[in-house]
Amino acid sequence: MIIALVHLNGCAGPQPVLYPNAHLQKIGQDRADEEIAECEELAEEYATKSEAGEKVANQTALGGTVGAAGGAVGGAISGNVGLGAAIGAAIGATQGLLLGLFGASSSDPSPTYKKFVNRCLHERGYEPIGWD
Repeated sequence: MIIALVHLNGCAGPQPVLYPNAHLQKIGQDRADEEIAECEELAEEYATKSEAGEKVANQTALGGTVGAAGGAVGGAISGNVGLGAAIGAAIGATQGLLLGLFGASSSDPSPTYKKFVNRCLHERGYEPIGWD
């Protein structure tokens, strides 16, 4: 389920913006959108789109570490450091996982992915000027 969420979130990301040159005006936006999709499909095959999975794992680990530290402090105050650290780690890891999943959905495609799509479009006669 987590992999599906990350994958679905990755599909709804930024798109290249094309300069309205003679080729785009001749072809039309509908055909350009089809070619953007084709170039993105090629990029999916040959380039890394994002580091979303790595971000989620790092956020989860960070949340667990911070939670364990906070739980240990709370446990020390209440008299049970071990139990406090365990509870804090579990809560922190869960928060980190959720933040990582939702944060991954807004991540930009990797620079390599963008360069691949831009080059593909340029070779087809388009002039990519940025990502929106």
